Amino acid sequence: MASVPNLVETCELAERHGNRNAALLLGFALGRISDLEVMEQLHLEHEEALFLLMAQAHLPLPRLADQATDAMVSDLQQLV
Repeated sequence: MASVPNLVETCELAERHGNRNAALLLGFALGRISDLEVMEQLHLEHEEALFLLMAQAHLPLPRLADQATDAMVSDLQQLV
């Protein structure tokens, strides 16, 4: 797995060259960007391509975005 300093350096270097792919993938891994949003921005048609990119970037599986988690909690609370 990539180290945090290496990930930061990679993202910063890519952004200096106008490439936001690393930042988008990292945002997805951290649950800040939804799968649909990152797929749209990276022009990907299939989730498989997104997860292959995640594996190539040595990023962990994504966690749910806070918004999605909050929506699930709200739905569960309404059931009780």
